[in-house]
Amino acid sequence: MSVRPFLGAAAGAALLLLGSAVAAPAAAASAAPRASVTVASKGRIAVDGTITLSGTYRCFEGSGPVLVGSSVHQGLSTVRHGIGGTRAVCDGKKRRWENTGRAPSAALKAGAADVEATLLELRPFGGIPLPVFHAVQRQGITLVRA
Repeated sequence: MSVRPFLGAAAGAALLLLGSAVAAPAAAASAAPRASVTVASKGRIAVDGTITLSGTYRCFEGSGPVLVGSSVHQGLSTVRHGIGGTRAVCDGKKRRWENTGRAPSAALKAGAADVEATLLELRPFGGIPLPVFHAVQRQGITLVRA
């Protein structure tokens, strides 16, 4: 099952929420045990341009599906390229995530890159799934040829 539709919906909902106050969900999230997400220091780039990013995460039971999303950018570009998404298992254990995807042709190459991984819950509020961010990690990595 692809989680790209979930990530797209979550990103759109997040943009809508930027201008509105959602104090109650933020307070509830901060009272929960701390979730975490990490990014591995190396990612892979295949000859066909497929990017594979990985790391670890830890989260606790939520009221909606939790996803690990990732994006990458390189050089002076400010454009971030979404690289897949993984449904998280939130049982308090440290688990590994791995996302695979493709950026537009020649947008990325082997070398230094910046990755952002996000642990995001789609929590139902009044029947509408709204994003609740549990953890974000931004890290410089090296993309190596696979």
